Amino acid sequence: MKKEFRIKKNKEFQAAFQNGCSFANRQFVVYSLKKEGQVYFRIGFSVSKKIGNAVIRNRIKRYLRQSILELKDQLAPGNDYVIIARKPAAEMDFFEIKKSLTHVLKVGKVLKK
Repeated sequence: MKKEFRIKKNKEFQAAFQNGCSFANRQFVVYSLKKEGQVYFRIGFSVSKKIGNAVIRNRIKRYLRQSILELKDQLAPGNDYVIIARKPAAEMDFFEIKKSLTHVLKVGKVLKK
């Protein structure tokens, strides 16, 4: 993902956690924060050490990045999204992660149908 589409700073993550709205399923929690004057969406990922070792955490983040890349045209612009992976995501393959992420984004009504 391009640099302008990423959330990296702790302050930006905390703003999404405190002021954004959240929606979840068994595998992911997504925080969405509306940003005025922002023409594109930005995304940040959080995968805890509780989920697994570095190999597993990085694989989950790779799968999430690819899923977002494939869904980027359907995502509502002007928002910041923070995606937190939960424990069941560690045993999932790419297609299951993409399906679960699509589901949770539809639950939050941020994915165009």
